[in-house]
Amino acid sequence: MSKFVYQRILLKLSGEALMGNQSSGIDPRIVNQIAQEVKSAHELGVQIAIVVGGGNIFRGVQSSAALGMDRAAADYIGMLATVMNSLVLQGVLESLNVNTRVQSAIEMRAIAEPYIRRRAVRHLEKGRVVIFAAGTGNPFFTTDTTAALRAAEIDANVLLMAKHGVDGVYDSDPKKNSTAKKYSNLTYNEVLSKELKVIDAAAVALAQESNIPIIVFDFSSKGLIKQIVQGEKVGTLIGTNLQPQKG
Repeated sequence: MSKFVYQRILLKLSGEALMGNQSSGIDPRIVNQIAQEVKSAHELGVQIAIVVGGGNIFRGVQSSAALGMDRAAADYIGMLATVMNSLVLQGVLESLNVNTRVQSAIEMRAIAEPYIRRRAVRHLEKGRVVIFAAGTGNPFFTTDTTAALRAAEIDANVLLMAKHGVDGVYDSDPKKNSTAKKYSNLTYNEVLSKELKVIDAAAVALAQESNIPIIVFDFSSKGLIKQIVQGEKVGTLIGTNLQPQKG
């Protein structure tokens, strides 16, 4: 077997995962763990792009309702939260000698490059990790959808959805239902028809249109990103012409 089976990956990290056991903010231990995992896969020669959420700092859809503010304005604040997380992750990766670039969909040249697809691809080809910040640059779109969009734009071979404490897709919430059954494989249509909430429906539809497989896994378990890119079966695989299996 070759040292990796996916040449170019897009890794989606939720903002909430960066909190660890805190109620908000960033847990340095978690960020360092993520950076080490990314570095171990990067050292194989895999091209890595990352999308980070901002829910550990501000969630547009929830905060707009709680604060009584306009949803679009709240979503823009959430996009800025993703920029903060991206810059933190960049700093930690570069402390590990992993050359990293942040590209923002909202232009802020003093701290990040503007998002330019061809420049992002060139960075990847040169062995740099690219972090896509500020979502799509538009309100009403989740960072899950951003991840699927960027994966399609850079021709990623796979979209990795990193979850905290959940090792795949289940038929119900395993944190609430001890008898929940895990799926080994799912088709895109199965995810949509069963209304499985592990990933945004718009993101699934976009991945299906671009025929990009999605792997949902628990990033808190060490070494899984490296195992995935080396072709080992981890988590739940979502793709085309797969028979759903529970294990």
